[in-house]
Amino acid sequence: MDVAIIGATGDVGRAVCSDLIEHGELGAGSRLQLVGRAGGSSEAAVHGLRVDLIDAYDEKAPHIDVATSPDDVVADVVVVAAGRTIPTGTGQTIDRDRLAADNRIVFEQYADSLARHGSGHEVVIVVSNPVELAVEVFARRLGRHRVIGMGAWLDTLRFRREIAATLGIRRQRVSGFVAGQHGDRMVPLWSTVRLRGLDADERLEIVERLRGDRTLASFASEIATAKAHVTTQTDMAAAFGMVDAFPPDLQAVIRPYLTHTSGAKTANGTASATVDLIRTVLDGRDIVVAGQVLLDGEIELGGMPWRGVLGVPVAVGPEGWTRVMLDDLAPDESRLLWEVGQAINEAIVAWGGGQ
Repeated sequence: MDVAIIGATGDVGRAVCSDLIEHGELGAGSRLQLVGRAGGSSEAAVHGLRVDLIDAYDEKAPHIDVATSPDDVVADVVVVAAGRTIPTGTGQTIDRDRLAADNRIVFEQYADSLARHGSGHEVVIVVSNPVELAVEVFARRLGRHRVIGMGAWLDTLRFRREIAATLGIRRQRVSGFVAGQHGDRMVPLWSTVRLRGLDADERLEIVERLRGDRTLASFASEIATAKAHVTTQTDMAAAFGMVDAFPPDLQAVIRPYLTHTSGAKTANGTASATVDLIRTVLDGRDIVVAGQVLLDGEIELGGMPWRGVLGVPVAVGPEGWTRVMLDDLAPDESRLLWEVGQAINEAIVAWGGGQ
């Protein structure tokens, strides 16, 4: 199968390209298309990246080619990693409205081209932010089931890792999902957490110990308080040390936030989660992951069929996502997921989506 990376010369795009080749996800008969933007800095850089990848992985690289026009994007799996990004470093403000306004133009350009010139079977994996807006734009033009945002999967992997680290076990022994909006408004679904090798009673005891008497009703205020605490630290090592004392769901939000404010980026973690989703699509079997998708009544929230973009566990295969895999939620999970869904719908309308 063939993979195209829109925004291949960005930090995440480069890491995705390297990971795909390094881990052998694309065989010699496959094609990796590096997509840059005509008239931008990536128009030249994408040719240099092609040569660099061949230089590094010549013995196992797939066929690598370049595209600089949206109309030339052709692949079975299309990764969208283009557009403006959230600035790093302390003191940086995140203007999501400006980010959405700028990136919506990019999303619409590529989505319209794929709708006109694509095969009609591409699966689109969205990395760019705001991921919910990008999913909405592509899903309206290409079909809901062919578009998946990777933000909920990245949050899920972080949540599992923090639980595993707290318990001193490997992440592979932990399952469980994060839903909602990527980032601060994620909804950790503690009711879905399972620990391999433990029975139901043992699992419940451990989950109760990890959570304490907390519920998701206070999760947003906990995030705000935790951010205020860590940002007062002038020693970054001490700040990261503070995060180690937080509960796992809070760690899954604050640790990447602190990484970003440190001046570093989360490109490697993001790329790894993205390659996970690509691997799932290429695998040929339905596998349950979490992702931002455009729902049309597949679940109920607030006593009503839910419609709009939301991160949920879904079964994903070669043709995209097929069904939502969400059992009955705890009351605090259901309530917070409804609130987050409302906020996402309102934001998408304000950003010019929904059409």
